[in-house]
Amino acid sequence: MLWLNIKRILRSGFVDFWRNAFVSLASTLVLTFTLFVIGSLIFLGAMLDSSLSQIKDKVDINVYFITSAIESDILAIKDKVENLSEVTSVEYVSREQAIADFRERHADDQLIIQSLEELSDNPLGAQLNIKATDPSQYESIAKFLDSGSALGASDGSEIIDRINFFQNQTAIEKLTDIINSMETLSFFIALVLVVISVLITFNTIRLAIFTAKEEIAVMKLVGASNIYVRGPFVVEGTMSGAISAIVAVILFYPLTLWLGPSTETFFGGVSIFEYYLNNFGQIFLMMMFFGVLLGGGSSYLAVRKYLQV
Repeated sequence: MLWLNIKRILRSGFVDFWRNAFVSLASTLVLTFTLFVIGSLIFLGAMLDSSLSQIKDKVDINVYFITSAIESDILAIKDKVENLSEVTSVEYVSREQAIADFRERHADDQLIIQSLEELSDNPLGAQLNIKATDPSQYESIAKFLDSGSALGASDGSEIIDRINFFQNQTAIEKLTDIINSMETLSFFIALVLVVISVLITFNTIRLAIFTAKEEIAVMKLVGASNIYVRGPFVVEGTMSGAISAIVAVILFYPLTLWLGPSTETFFGGVSIFEYYLNNFGQIFLMMMFFGVLLGGGSSYLAVRKYLQV
């Protein structure tokens, strides 16, 4: 009996969907717009996250050691820094590597190269390049090193020449504020757009169901249960949501293909088209989930609340 009722509800919803083609088309178009907004926010969020990750990855602090520092003492400090929970990686750059990198950066400046040639010894000391899990944590790492907690040479002497965080502190703090502001702003913009889209979808489906008010009243008079009354409308809404999800995903193909080169330039090498292709399955499932949820859920609520079934 239960399976028979389910089949009747599904059949009724399917038939009503095609019978009320104009209303179904209107609901599907509104749902497509809603899902397109949601999908656009997903793409925008992915691009922003990728850009912010690249920015964060380029931020670090450097610890410069005096030229007489022994490598074993520097590596001991490196081990202590790596044990900090705020630290993701520590790169050791030897004196030889430091001077080689310096020469490479200034290969076109003959004056600097000649000056280095006149020196009898390597003027650069070794260094540690430290990356934190979050830019806001660099201050605590710098304080740890500056306080002497990392200690110096094995004989107790100070071997750290300078820590560039204190010179770059203002820039790092501004970058942290910008990152936090962008994340907060993008969240609220996404929330507002999604709420507006959902309200438009809900009101469109509510209007579509309102046109069937007399049909619902007749069904109630002949003893139809609430589930049987709601069922066909939920099926219609679910079908509209599923079709809208497919249409929205298809529309994203030419759009992301067109925007791909621009986003690759603007977001520092991240192509929105490549993101679309690499995450197609996940995007399709998300669109289908939101489509079915909005279509079926809005139909259920519209019948329940506004028609007082």
